[in-house]
Amino acid sequence: MGWGGRNWDSLVREAAEAVAHAPQVMRNRVPRNSSVRPGALGVGKNLPTAPRPFRKMEGNGSIDMFSEVLENQFLQAAKLVESHLDSELQKLDQIGEDELELLKEKRLAALRKAQQQKQEWLSKGHGEYREVASERDFFQEVKESEKVVCHFYRDTTFRCKILDRHLATLAKKHLETKFLKLNVEKAPFLCERLRIKVIPTLALLRDGKTQDYVVGFTDLGNTDDFTTETLEWRLGCSDVINYSGNLMEPPFQSQKKFGTNFTKLEKKTIRGKKYDSDSDDD
Repeated sequence: MGWGGRNWDSLVREAAEAVAHAPQVMRNRVPRNSSVRPGALGVGKNLPTAPRPFRKMEGNGSIDMFSEVLENQFLQAAKLVESHLDSELQKLDQIGEDELELLKEKRLAALRKAQQQKQEWLSKGHGEYREVASERDFFQEVKESEKVVCHFYRDTTFRCKILDRHLATLAKKHLETKFLKLNVEKAPFLCERLRIKVIPTLALLRDGKTQDYVVGFTDLGNTDDFTTETLEWRLGCSDVINYSGNLMEPPFQSQKKFGTNFTKLEKKTIRGKKYDSDSDDD
């Protein structure tokens, strides 16, 4: 659009080529036995080739010629950029008041919808990491929300406290997901039904169904010092939060270093048998 078939990169490239070939240009500009001084020749004219080698020009003539070539190239580029911006501004000027009003209304409607959704989530207990007192409360909480992360914990397991800290942070960040914790001593039926054998375990649910589990810290780098970002990535892999990062690149430095070959898991309702033989992580 108004760039004469060239863009900024091509113009900069032309300027660089002009500098690189400046000695050759100057050889071609001064014929043998010519009485015309080099500084009097115009840029871009067809000149005879001089058979003798290029000789240094008097004073700063060579430097001045380089500067002239660069100045012309970048001046042309600046003019084209200015022309492009003028064209875009002209487009904005041509938008009618009705169109602007329509765009404004769409934007306001989107903001109102987002605010309503936020208030709905908050009214259902999203935005904070909470403990549910019983199995009945758990089922009610899960029924109300599309996405739920529930931490099955035990007071005597110190790694549960590590998870508590990270989950409290993520609950405030990801309002779209409800974050809960449930003491396994108060939920024997639920632990049997969900086959919870390792403490801590995170149950990841969508639409009332268990999608996946995070068992212990294996998927978190197999270390107690994993970051909140690592847990966030793992939850994003199961699509129980709106994750904006790259799911193919775990935040921890090296999967081999931590002894895990975890990759994004397929959605599933119950946990695979590989976890059934694990023991408590007290």
